[in-house]
Amino acid sequence: MTKRPADPANGSAPAARQVPMRDFSRSLPMSLLRAREAVMRQFRPKLREYGLTEQQWRILRALAAIEAAEVTELARTAFLLGPSLSRILRDLEARNLIERKTAKADQRRSMVSISKEGVKLMASIAPSSEAIYAEITRRFGVRKLAELQEMLGQLELCLASVDASDEITDDA
Repeated sequence: MTKRPADPANGSAPAARQVPMRDFSRSLPMSLLRAREAVMRQFRPKLREYGLTEQQWRILRALAAIEAAEVTELARTAFLLGPSLSRILRDLEARNLIERKTAKADQRRSMVSISKEGVKLMASIAPSSEAIYAEITRRFGVRKLAELQEMLGQLELCLASVDASDEITDDA
């Protein structure tokens, strides 16, 4: 990183030092994004080989784990915004990788499931994906990877419980 120029309004101290925050590179969101990027760099070439984006793969992975999902639930599960999900579903449907049906209980809602073609595609990618996971595990270590996943799960639960208590307080 290059050295910041002095801030003329403050004499010689760099402008960034005026903000009482932890260093940008040590912020939790940035650390998580850097780690995510390092992991995804391992998977992207294989996804590209099969003409898939990360988001499309996330949708297929989510759908492969369940029988079907309502579109808004799928958006939450895959951490995608509705407009993005609509475009992704349209693309996956055009490739016959997913199927959409109207929900029986509510005709306004649609249910999405992975198609036989989608399952075949995932079966083609699975060995490579598992090999990538094996390499990540070899490099990082079985115990450390298990601890990391456990800690991330705990962080998510801890912050989710804070969010839930905030909602309760906000409604009161």
